[in-house]
Amino acid sequence: MTQRTFVLPLDDAGAGPATVGGKGAMLARLAAAGLPVPEGFHLTTDAYRYFVDFHRLRDPILSVAARVDPDLPATAEAAARRIAELFQPYEPLMEIAAQVRWAYAGLGEQDHPVAVRSSPPPGTVPEAVSPADLYETVLWVRGEAALVTAVRRCWASLWSARALEYRIRNGIDHDGVAMAVLVQSMVRADAAGMMTTVAPGSPAAGRRPATGRIVVNAAWGLSEPVITGRVTPDVYTVEKGSGHVVERRIAEKTTMTVASERPDGPPVVEEPVPKRWRHEPVLNDDQAAALARLGERTEALFGQPVSVEWALHDGYPYILVALPVTGGAERGEAAPASTGFAESATEAWNDSLAGDHLWSNGDLAEAVPDVMTPSTWSLVRLFMDETLAVPRLGGYRAYGNIGGRLYMDLSVAAALAGASSLGMGRGTRESLLEESFGRLPPEAEIPSLPMSRAEIAREVLPKAARAARRGRALRRRLPGFLESSPGRCAELRDRIDREDDPGALLHLWGHELEPFFVEACHMLAAARREGAPPAVALRRDLDRLVGEGDADAMLSGLRKPDGPAPAALGPVDGLARLHRGEITEPVYLRGWGHRGPHEFEISMPRTAEDPSWLEEQLAAGSGREADERLRARREQGRAAWRRFRDRHPGEVAATRRRVGRWARAAHDRESALSEVLRIYAVVRAFLRRAGELTGLGDDDVFFLTIDEVLSVLDGDAGAAQADLAARRRRTHERYTALAPYPVLIRGRFDPVGWAGSRGRRTDFHDATEPLAGFPPEPAAGAATSGLPGAAGVVEGTVRVLDGPEQAAALAPGEVLVTGVADTGWTLVLPRAGALVTDVGAPLSRAAAVARELAVPAVLGCGNATVRLRTGDRVRVDGERGTVEILSGAGKKGRRVRLLTRER
Repeated sequence: MTQRTFVLPLDDAGAGPATVGGKGAMLARLAAAGLPVPEGFHLTTDAYRYFVDFHRLRDPILSVAARVDPDLPATAEAAARRIAELFQPYEPLMEIAAQVRWAYAGLGEQDHPVAVRSSPPPGTVPEAVSPADLYETVLWVRGEAALVTAVRRCWASLWSARALEYRIRNGIDHDGVAMAVLVQSMVRADAAGMMTTVAPGSPAAGRRPATGRIVVNAAWGLSEPVITGRVTPDVYTVEKGSGHVVERRIAEKTTMTVASERPDGPPVVEEPVPKRWRHEPVLNDDQAAALARLGERTEALFGQPVSVEWALHDGYPYILVALPVTGGAERGEAAPASTGFAESATEAWNDSLAGDHLWSNGDLAEAVPDVMTPSTWSLVRLFMDETLAVPRLGGYRAYGNIGGRLYMDLSVAAALAGASSLGMGRGTRESLLEESFGRLPPEAEIPSLPMSRAEIAREVLPKAARAARRGRALRRRLPGFLESSPGRCAELRDRIDREDDPGALLHLWGHELEPFFVEACHMLAAARREGAPPAVALRRDLDRLVGEGDADAMLSGLRKPDGPAPAALGPVDGLARLHRGEITEPVYLRGWGHRGPHEFEISMPRTAEDPSWLEEQLAAGSGREADERLRARREQGRAAWRRFRDRHPGEVAATRRRVGRWARAAHDRESALSEVLRIYAVVRAFLRRAGELTGLGDDDVFFLTIDEVLSVLDGDAGAAQADLAARRRRTHERYTALAPYPVLIRGRFDPVGWAGSRGRRTDFHDATEPLAGFPPEPAAGAATSGLPGAAGVVEGTVRVLDGPEQAAALAPGEVLVTGVADTGWTLVLPRAGALVTDVGAPLSRAAAVARELAVPAVLGCGNATVRLRTGDRVRVDGERGTVEILSGAGKKGRRVRLLTRER
């Protein structure tokens, strides 16, 4: 056994993926080709297997791993701790340790600093997940004893909680896995960064990547802050072949990460950049050209574009990591070098990389709670551009896509609010933003746009005035539009289903369907601007006069004479009417079959597409529960008005007029939104038919933008688009596998890095303060607190659910705790005793529906799904915005998680 080889030189010819892992094999190839890679060696997968088998650890490890339930994260954490304990008593065997020490001695002095990286073989993790996201890397390891310990940590990380969960969910057999370890000399980088050999495309160029240029990102110190987006690097664009620097953007560099010189301190520390370097270029043109030539050599070695992590020490360049870029940077909104090599096989959907802005999905997540497919994102962009009065300000878009999720740019929103209300103080403006987007923590400063108030006003005021004039004209047409829209949708849907000619289908989109969709967006925009400021003032006056509880009741259940219920309650009211026998099932589906869970995600089926859905709702008692809840709420409303008349008889007539105006505006707004979503269902039918006629299929078509689908209908090659759809699918799966991101994000945000970090903050991520702690503790005695959504105090048992697909688990009267109460929860709320969410705001749709149904609600807690467990007994105070635990569920409390969702 002593003759077995467990350690290989870095450039060994036998260093293949099965022997030294994917990362090790890549670096072996670079070293063998003579590229400047830090010296080092491999510890093979055979060493791991020998260690495990000698100590008879295989069966105990597999026994512990078999008890992991991926629905219960606590079981994976417990298993990871237990397996780490199994490794702990054993040092690597002498046969292994001797070879490791011998190889280490060949790298330099006794305490030569090295990086010790896990290198799993291909197949250990899904294609869309970076091994760096799951396994251990130990930097700045000094000395033989520390090196041996680091090797053991890398071996044990094969059984980390996240690795266990990923393997179980993706059907990877635990019994066949093994771990190689890569050991390399640390580079004391004076400067470092990333480069990609395929430059991002631009809209003007059809968003195709530019393969004739190389983009180099550079910062002082180590490369890790560049990869994670914690610093803004210099950016150099270099022409291939000539090495000519065609463009350079020099950033202000305030901090850098360097190696620590303290033996008892952390291996790396963050330090201020010396003032004389802050505005100086990190690279001169010769250095940028030299790095670009290394990029070209690496690209030639792999035979395709690559993303390269590099470092400079004493002017000498090193390649630290290089991975193929399978598709390039198609979108052109963020260069791969800014997102890190972990995403090189996919795409970067990340508008946070643009700079220091504050982003929020506190309102948008209720409408668009999912990671969007590209088709959805392209339609959402069209929707936002047509409904927002000022969708862009000074070149900054008012909304963005961060890891596939929709966010509003509060830096833009604050500037717009300031321009629209020039006499309003900053505190009042931020209060109005909180009404729409949820609570801002005290530490959440809104960065200002680099524009003066005069510049903002000059751009905003004319656009706002035009939007107001157009809105007044459109509101006169709104009743006719609402009446005709259902029939128009039915007629278009029938024509789409019967169309067999791709060219005719393309013509139908351009001449009828797209103009109809844009018209609906304009109608919604006009309805939204109707009476919004008076609504805020009315609510505050009623709260002052009668309190939040009676104010909720007085503003609920309002409808036009002999007219339908408010559209926000349409699906609930329809079920109640169906339960009473007033309408039939076909009538209900024609009216509300286009509404439901994930209604803005175009790839998801509408409720009317499932023949069994309505029967399941009725069998579950949803119609009866809705009828009972609405009847009780109407009586509460009448009683509240009687109390108001007794206390304030002189204000009844004027208040009824104000409430009537508010109710009409709310009805028009919700009805217009419902028609937008009815047309959205027709667009879904259009895309599915396009997929059938072009051969893209009923699935790939949703991973293309609407413009790309139209180009295929117009005769462009579908094979290239199918390859693009496959890469987009991997990106979508990568982001969907992550936990929902924080409600508030400031600065550059890495979704994968955030999801993999321990102790991450779930309500607010601040890239300018990377060491920011957890959110402030809630009020004394409360487990969590948020914004008042609907008044009332309820005691009940918690049920934590991820999505409305799990609604059957909610027992009548239980407190529903979820991340975001999107439209899919509307039919479930009549059953709930109270509603508590991580995301939400007082003016949100969830708040409106909760008030209509008299369901006490606390919204926008940020951490409710973390602090509360199924089975906790709690008191929910919807007026104070607090949730107090009366008795805990103990270890038996569990959270139901959604693993997959059929498209």
